[in-house]
Amino acid sequence: MASETGRVSALGLWNKARSRLPSIGKMPLTADLLASLAPLVRGSLQPNFALAPFTWFRVGGPAELFFQPADTADLATFLKALPGEVPVTVIGLGSNLIVRDGGVDGVVIRLSARGFGQVSLDAEGRIKAGTAAPDKRVAAAALEAGLGGFAFYHGIPGSIGGALRMNAGANGAETCQRVVEVTAVDRAGTVHRLSNADMGYAYRHSSASKDLIFVEALYAGEPQAKAEIQAAMDAVQQHRETAQPIREKTGGSTFKNPPGHSAWKLVDAAGLRGHMIGGAQMSTMHCNFMINTGEASAIDLESLGEHVRRRVFETQGVLLDWEIKRIGRFEPGREVAAFVPPAG
Repeated sequence: MASETGRVSALGLWNKARSRLPSIGKMPLTADLLASLAPLVRGSLQPNFALAPFTWFRVGGPAELFFQPADTADLATFLKALPGEVPVTVIGLGSNLIVRDGGVDGVVIRLSARGFGQVSLDAEGRIKAGTAAPDKRVAAAALEAGLGGFAFYHGIPGSIGGALRMNAGANGAETCQRVVEVTAVDRAGTVHRLSNADMGYAYRHSSASKDLIFVEALYAGEPQAKAEIQAAMDAVQQHRETAQPIREKTGGSTFKNPPGHSAWKLVDAAGLRGHMIGGAQMSTMHCNFMINTGEASAIDLESLGEHVRRRVFETQGVLLDWEIKRIGRFEPGREVAAFVPPAG
């Protein structure tokens, strides 16, 4: 485990680096800081690491420092040694994510499938899943175990960590209906276990602290015939293939469904099906899906999303909220202003 001396050393190097360089909107992580952290961990720690290949949109700038911990203990060691002033951003499979073109300051943590992708059954027949496991793998494990209630995961192209954080759902089912307990690590490297109630679930939302990094989840299902589970999973897949642009560079649903509305219907009614900005387009197949047609930048995608939010509000008086997560910095002089409805 990291010693207090290691943490103080890293903090001193961080403050030294900040004091000797001008403020340019990007906090410098020096080679000295990297050198102080690397001996403490077993995982991969890399500076100026390209993030675009880790997102489904394939856009965005690099991480100032990128860390893939070997396991939960390694993650805890790293967080204990990391100065509290260093920003931390966690990403998963990148299926519902836009990384801005200016990159991401501080540390980006991605949990690897090797250390956090396991899926198994406990002694009580409940599913234990590492948070790097794809949602589809949990659905497959439930099928194998004859546990109903997980077929909706077969159609969600993310990882369990993201599903826990945003209460992912589809076809009338949600993550919160199956979660028993979540294991997480905080910024001080302390491990916590959260009950379903502790997660504070609401529609596409968890009120659990943003400083918590989820590492494992325990789920409970209901006994069900495997043939029935398979039929439900097949129906989910059939719907995806016929109604969603799953073979495009996309991020899934762009906007949450407002109460009493379907986001795609609002986008369609605003005349924005197929609308493009640069290389970004609202899909003609499902107009709540944004796609990279091949040459889009992150600013194209976010500009299109904010344009859609403005036009839907102007034409129908409904404010759409992003479901896709946006992280990082804009490039200087190429910012996108979030649409804010006029007062009154």
